[in-house]
Amino acid sequence: MTRKFTGDRLVIASHNRGKLEEFSALLAPLNVACVSAADLSLPEPEETESTFIGNARIKAKAAALASCLPALADDSGLTVDALDGAPGVYTADWAFTPQGRDFGLAMEKTWALLEEAKAPFPRRAQFRCTLLLYWPDGHEEIFEGVAPGQLVWPRRGAEGHGYDPMFQPDGFAETFAEMDAARKNAISHRGKAVDALLKACFT
Repeated sequence: MTRKFTGDRLVIASHNRGKLEEFSALLAPLNVACVSAADLSLPEPEETESTFIGNARIKAKAAALASCLPALADDSGLTVDALDGAPGVYTADWAFTPQGRDFGLAMEKTWALLEEAKAPFPRRAQFRCTLLLYWPDGHEEIFEGVAPGQLVWPRRGAEGHGYDPMFQPDGFAETFAEMDAARKNAISHRGKAVDALLKACFT
């Protein structure tokens, strides 16, 4: 049976300020105060699993046990059919450079691999998001959201982040990077996962 969240503080198991602000805004109407792992000076655990659920569990469990509070972790990425599901859990790693993450380079790499493979059109892909809510007693709830679509080139749009400029969701002529935040969130992988989380555990 799904466990309802009954506390008033939740740890967001991330050092990403944007994610903290995003979840704080979503949960503010429910009188839930969010604090990040960074705010609590918690170390970032190494993500060693090969699945989104596995890596989300590593982050949420570490934060919950260290803080003695329920913790929410998010693991997400892009899976490309013609690349056997890559980059998948390594989505952010494909953007790694010694100077920091460069998703422009990551998108160029992704398209180059599709060209090399002579992948047929449309070049199908999915954005995937896994949310895992973990309590200090070991109970967990898992929610997943998927946004199906195709990859396009050249890149289009200046909104969003990551691979958004090359991802065109099903049913739309624009890429995620050509949509404002409200339109994107209504159909995005993260939006779907958050919606499921809120309905199950917070309402």
